[in-house]
Amino acid sequence: MCFKRDYIVLKWGSLKRWRVTSKEGKKLQAQFFETEYGTPEQKEIVCKMIDTVPGKIYLDWDGVYVSKKDAKKYVMEYPS
Repeated sequence: MCFKRDYIVLKWGSLKRWRVTSKEGKKLQAQFFETEYGTPEQKEIVCKMIDTVPGKIYLDWDGVYVSKKDAKKYVMEYPS
C-alpha cells in the first residue's frame, strides 16, 4: 500500500499502519505511544485518530475497507 494522504490500517483491534499529518493527528499519535497497549484509554485514542483521517478505514486481517463507525466498533469491541 502506498498512500499520499492520511490513512489508518487496523489489525487485532489496534493500529497496524498509519499516516497522520494533521496537528490533532500527531498529538493523538504521541498519546497512543504514551499509553499502555490495549487499554480502554488507548482504544479511545485510536478512535479519535480514526476521526482525523479522510475516507474509510482498512481492516488488514479481513482485507476490507469499513466506515469510521464500524472501525471504531471494531477497536472498542476487540478483546484486550
